[in-house]
Amino acid sequence: MRRAFVKSFGPIRSVYRGQGDKISTGIAKRLLVSNINNQVHDSFDTCKCGRPSYIFSRSTYSDAADVNHKGLEYSLIKKLVLSLICGKIMKKINTYFVFVIEVKRAGPLVEYERRIAAGDLEDGDNSQIGTLKEIQRLYDELVESADACRLDRYSDSGKAGRSRWLWSRLIPQSSVSPVKGLYLYGGVGTGKTMLMDLFYDQLPCNWRKKRIHFHDFMLTVHSRLQKHRGVSDPLEVVAGEISDESILLCLDEFMVNDVADALILNRLFGHLFSDGVILVATSNRAPDNLYEGGLQRDLFLPFIATLKERCVAHEIGSSIDYRTRTSAEEGFYFVNYDSGDFLMQKFKELVGEHTAQPQEVEVVMGRKLQVPLGANGCAYFPFEELCDKPLGAADYFGLCKSFHTLALDNVPIFGFHNRTAAYRFVTLVDVMYENKARLMCTAEGTPLQLFERIVTISDAQSRAPRTSSRSRKNDDYGLCVDNELGFAKDRTISRLTEMNSSEYLEQHTEMIAEKQPQSRRDEYNNDHVVQA
Repeated sequence: MRRAFVKSFGPIRSVYRGQGDKISTGIAKRLLVSNINNQVHDSFDTCKCGRPSYIFSRSTYSDAADVNHKGLEYSLIKKLVLSLICGKIMKKINTYFVFVIEVKRAGPLVEYERRIAAGDLEDGDNSQIGTLKEIQRLYDELVESADACRLDRYSDSGKAGRSRWLWSRLIPQSSVSPVKGLYLYGGVGTGKTMLMDLFYDQLPCNWRKKRIHFHDFMLTVHSRLQKHRGVSDPLEVVAGEISDESILLCLDEFMVNDVADALILNRLFGHLFSDGVILVATSNRAPDNLYEGGLQRDLFLPFIATLKERCVAHEIGSSIDYRTRTSAEEGFYFVNYDSGDFLMQKFKELVGEHTAQPQEVEVVMGRKLQVPLGANGCAYFPFEELCDKPLGAADYFGLCKSFHTLALDNVPIFGFHNRTAAYRFVTLVDVMYENKARLMCTAEGTPLQLFERIVTISDAQSRAPRTSSRSRKNDDYGLCVDNELGFAKDRTISRLTEMNSSEYLEQHTEMIAEKQPQSRRDEYNNDHVVQA
């Protein structure tokens, strides 16, 4: 009996051991421990130290002895007690199996369903649900192959890591991951970033993982290349550093519009994939359309082939822009206010009693960004100071690290004559959106009107075939034919719309208030309340 009783725990132990890696959060683990304690408490009286006491069994056996003196067999009572205990244990076993089944269903799809039920997310269309199933598939594969993929940051000692590094230099070897990554692409506002974040948030905390915007990732790469300048192959060193930190790399808004980035991506990701890195990326462009029409694109094409080999490309075919379904307001986006005094007055209202003055912000590689006016987390810039000068993503990231709100004066309508400034404005909006920053601006038109002269080659051909080539004639027709900018504009329009919605502004206010010391939270909330 006892041997059969002990054996009954074998399936539980093996199932739980196999499912342990699938418990993605400490909450689930605590639920399991709590469940065990509750079931044990039902079966036994427990002492203060948490171990089963013998009070129950002793009292039972004492009663059994008394009954035996009255003429009943003690063995019969013993069997009765054991059967009762086994009944409790079998009930506990059933509870465990139910719990294990629930744990097995962990992942992004389950979390998505939970958020829908809680009202935190809007129920998606069929395209979004199909993408979720693909993400869940990847999640399940990663959990099953966590050891083979070397995802656990604590599974290998530092000594073993140094040994692998040494052997990789003496005997070149590849450790390509057995699991392919995922490349999600589709139109703007279809929920690509939300779905990737949903996936990332469900991953175990002990995994070597990183979620980063593509702009920020490339800035980090260039910064590290600068640090390892003079090494025979600095890209290999940088790739080694990245893979040591993050085997699972999640890149949001994968886009290539810089020739310097295009020329290094193939060799960089060649090293990363050989080191076992798994890529999960989102993009507005299909893999074959990346860097389309860019300089020296023939040198970029091998990267596309590598990307398609190491990632499953999945298109989100939804035509719904979920960002535009927010309750848009005109609280911080002002159209046709030519006077600079108007925005300055609004800026002073945000600053409150603080004194705005010129400041200097440090960005990557020791560069400095001059801020015309800044105070209380708010910065003021004329448009030409921020987008007509040779600035880039590094400068905008540095700005967002120091200021949570940007007042940008006199954003123009974009065309052929100022398309470089349009590129910078697109990058600025991307960086601000990624950092959940707030934009207050005056502009010559609505977000849609700002980019109505920017078109792709196919759009230009459908309007007038002779305007499809890049030439000065395009400006005569009021068009700027630029494929990269033409695709990026939809994302920027969508993000500007969401950034001016009540939901976004309220979330921004809550986020900043949480970062403020308690003594300043009430003051901030009073000064920055969103007017519905």
